[in-house]
This record gives sequence, C-alpha cells and structure tokens, in this order.
Amino acid sequence: MSDIIHLLPDSIANQIAAGEVIQRPASVVKELVENAIDAKATHIQIVIKDAGRTIIQVIDNGKGMSETDARMAFERHATSKIQEASDLFALTTMGFRGEALPSISAIAQVEIKTRTSDREVGTLIKIAGSRVESQEPTSAPEGTSITVKNLFFNVPARRKFLKRNETERRNILVEIERVALAHPDIEFKLIDDGVTLLQLPATGLRQRITQLIGKKIDQQLLEINIDTTLVKIFGYITKPEFARKRGSNQFFFANGRYMRHPYFHKAITVAFENLIQPTERPNYFIYIQVDPDTIDVNIHPTKTEIKFENEQAIWQILMVSIKESLGKFNAVPSIDFDTEGSIPIPVFDKERQIRSPQVNVDPNYNPFKQRAYTPPPRMNWEELYKDFEKDVDIAADDEDENRETSPLNFTKKLESNLPEMHSDAFPDYYQYKQKYIFTSVKSGLMIIDQRRAHIRILFDKYLESIVQKKGISQRVLFPEMIELSASEAAIIPSIKEDLESLGFEISNLGNNTYAIQGVPSEIENPDVARLIKTMLANIIETGLDVKSEIQEKLALSFARSVAINYGKPLSVEEITDIVNRLFACPTPNFTPDGKKILTVLDDEDMDRKLK
Repeated sequence: MSDIIHLLPDSIANQIAAGEVIQRPASVVKELVENAIDAKATHIQIVIKDAGRTIIQVIDNGKGMSETDARMAFERHATSKIQEASDLFALTTMGFRGEALPSISAIAQVEIKTRTSDREVGTLIKIAGSRVESQEPTSAPEGTSITVKNLFFNVPARRKFLKRNETERRNILVEIERVALAHPDIEFKLIDDGVTLLQLPATGLRQRITQLIGKKIDQQLLEINIDTTLVKIFGYITKPEFARKRGSNQFFFANGRYMRHPYFHKAITVAFENLIQPTERPNYFIYIQVDPDTIDVNIHPTKTEIKFENEQAIWQILMVSIKESLGKFNAVPSIDFDTEGSIPIPVFDKERQIRSPQVNVDPNYNPFKQRAYTPPPRMNWEELYKDFEKDVDIAADDEDENRETSPLNFTKKLESNLPEMHSDAFPDYYQYKQKYIFTSVKSGLMIIDQRRAHIRILFDKYLESIVQKKGISQRVLFPEMIELSASEAAIIPSIKEDLESLGFEISNLGNNTYAIQGVPSEIENPDVARLIKTMLANIIETGLDVKSEIQEKLALSFARSVAINYGKPLSVEEITDIVNRLFACPTPNFTPDGKKILTVLDDEDMDRKLK
C-alpha cells in the first residue's frame, strides 16, 4: 500500500490559515490596524474601495521595518513578539502569532512600503498568492503602508460568499470603532471610495466615546474608576433611564483589546437590577487592566474571547464598582426622610393635664327595633337564562377529535367561522384586561391578542408601501436632527429609499448627522430619533443582507413601534376595525415573526372545564 500522508505546500497551508484569520474585508482591516498599533503609530489612515473588495490600504507613522524584517513578516509563524513559549502567557501586544500577513498574502495581492527612522531608503515588496513578485528599494515616509488588492482573487468560492458592500462596509466600521475606543490616544481616519467616513483626532476616552456614538451621550455617562491589587477597572456606564431594548452600546476591553465576556456582562445586569426593565440593556464602556500573566487571549482565532484567571473576584469588583457609580450619581433611589405631608406628632408636654378619651353612648339604642331587612324580589332564573345556550351545541363533533392545528388549516377554520362571527349568545366584542379581544365564533370563543393583531395589520401595510413605494409623508414644522454612530450611518444609504417609501423624509447634513423633515402621516407625536435608531439597531443585530429581508425587518420594526400597546382601552369601533382588518390579512393567525395572534376555546373545552 502506498503512502498517502504528505505535507501541504506553504501556499495551501496559508490559505487554510487564512480561512480562520481572514473571513471578510473587516478581518484584514482589523489585523493591519492592530499591527500598526503594535508599531507605536500615533496616526493610522484606512483607505477602502468597494467596501474592501478591491482595495484595503492601511498607512501608519509607526516604527517601520527593515528590508529583512519586511520580507520575513510574510513567512508563517514569523513574529517579533514571541521568543519562547512562556511569552504566550505574558502578551502586551495586539498581534503576535505571525499569521496575519502570510494569510492575507495567500488570498490577495499585497504591496508593502516601509521605512525605519534610521534609514534614508525604504523597501517595496509585492506579493500575490503567497508568491513574492518583486522586492526593491524605494522612497517612503517613516512608517508602513500596506495595500491589499482584490481580496480572495484566487479563492472564488470565498469571494462569492461576501455580503453586499453596505454590509461589508458596516463590518469594517464596527472593527474600527472597537479599536478606536480601545486607543483614544491614536488618531484614526477612514476614507471610503474617496469620501471621509471617520476623522477621529487623538483625545481622551470620554471625548472618543462622544466622537463615535454622538454628542448626546456625553450627558448620560457615569464614570467608573476602581483600582485594586488584582485589577483596575475604569470607563463609563450610562444612566439607567437611557437603557434601551435594542441598539445599546456595550463594550468590554481587556488590556487594550476588545473582548466579549457574557460572565462579566452578567455582573453589569445584576448591578442594574430594579433600575431598568428586564428586557432593557444598559450602555457601558468598561476597561479592565490586569497582569498579562493572568489572562489567555489565544483561545479563539479572532482573539475576541479572553480567559481570566480570577474571574469570580473580578466579577464581584466589577459589580460593586458599577453599583458605587450608580449610587454616587444618585442613579439608585435613596430613602426619603422628608416630613412634608406626614402626620404631625405633637411634642410631649409634662405640664399638660392628661385626660382619658370621652366616648358618647346612646343608652336607648336597640338594633332589634329597627325595620326588618327586606330581600329583593325573587329572581326568575328561567327568564334570566332563557337565551344563554341558544346557539351552544353540546354534542361533540367526531371530526374535532382529529382536528389539525397547522397554520394553513387553522386559517381555513377561521374563514369558515367568519360569516357567523357575531352570534346571539355573544353579540358584541369584549376587551379583556385591555390586552385581549373576545368574540364569539361558530365553534366557540375566539381570543385575539390586540397588540399582535395590530402589528400584523401594520406590517402588511408598511411592507406593501415599501415594495410599491407609495408611503404618504407629512412635513414637520421644525426638522428634527438625529446624530448617528458611524455604523448606524453606514446603513442609511441602503435603506433610505425604503424609509421614504414609509413616509420619512431624510436629508444628510454630513458628519453622520441627518435632518428628519417628514414623517409617516399615520403616526402622531412620534419620537422620530428613537424610532429610527430602533429600526437601525434591529437591522444591525440581525445582520440582514438580502434586500427583501431588510425590507421585511424594516416594516416589522416600524409596525412594532407604532402598534397599540397593552393597557390601551379600545372603543367598540376600534375593536371592530382591528378585527375586520386582521381577517383581511393573508395570514391573520400569526405575526410576521411567528407569534400566535389568536386562539379558539371551543365548546367542547368549555363544557369539559365546567363539568
């Protein structure tokens, strides 16, 4: 039998490594920017074209590389940051495994220009598909410029799975936001197709947060700062009243590296207990500094998951620090010792004569001499229940035992009930606890969730408006300004036409600021800024890319924002309108996201419960 195991060529091994490290253009941006940070750059410029498909260029003013180092940087496992195995557990740099540049050069055409401060001439190297095409001296400023062209040019299967430009651009912005928040002392600039999307001068942490998130957040921030022998924790949380159900800004950083950490996130939610609703999410920007020996950052290819040696102790310190911040800034309700409005308690006077309370009693009162109780006239129960069971069929239908409950058959069953929606036994609709609508149908009692029914109605209406572009807008007297983050603003061009189809009129004022000059005609006194931010958050969280899916998510998000809430009393006319419009929908029994809108409590169930 011949041998079948052999070593892979470096070009193929690099492509396999690239599959772990380089997933999309944003991965390239992340790796190159982290290398620039490790090179002690104070100014980093990112240039992209076609959302990174055609060109990704990262220019820094860092230390640069010598001719030999520039060539060695593209070899697998080549690194300047690890000398021995123990160095893996004492990392103070961002990139360290020596896989980024060889992985990128394996699936793209790469050009690097670099020069150190002690040399007058720099180095230019061109590589494509892991093969060095040329290396020559060149004039170059101090620092490094790396240009990545035609990403996945030799791996068409990977290139085919890239998302739309809007989605890939948004992913790039997310990566830059994370690294910019971790390093506010570095200046960042992002240029997309010749347009400057981000210009972030070096500044302090609080100012960097306002640069990225918006100026309004500055008034919401509460500072955290605690320093112990085990860990230093600093950063900001926002006041409880600014927590949101969607689109909250939640960032963890460990030793300058962005991370995800559900366990520490739980510490924050515990600190906010009883201050926000369970469905709401607080905003936070938390920075954790520990001894590099006590963490492991090499447990995930993207290095966004970090293992801590003292997780439980840090959890307690983090939770206490947040509670302290909330209490210091009076975010936690305090005990009120004000006496205003309380019952006055007189001061004891020793010289005042003490008297027993006087009770007046009528000695002639006799309760048995009062007029005897006269009961009301005897009720005629036959008359009272004469029509109660007029249309009730007690006999069970044999077919009901094998009844199918699929949405399609359930809809057919509802359609068969519609002609006799109002019977004599239950002539009117009834709103129960301002949440459900009760009405009689042929087979029993129908229960409708009023909010879900309204969402279904509005979703169909708004989706039709988007598809057919027939939304009606009403101009506002004073345009409302809305300031978006960079990742939120990146979505606007792809959904602007759909927003206008709903009835919004939006104009770009530059610097991620928009003016809302018109709103859909059917909404009254809306919080337009919050409404649009909620819709943008829904699209960001779901990561939708297909146009039809984005339109559906936009219509659903808008329907949820406008639909009636639980606790709203409805008139008979409003209830009738909701029911009639619901059963005019193609799918009246389920919401667009699959939640049940109605159910029928049939006669057999009621008879069984009353036995």
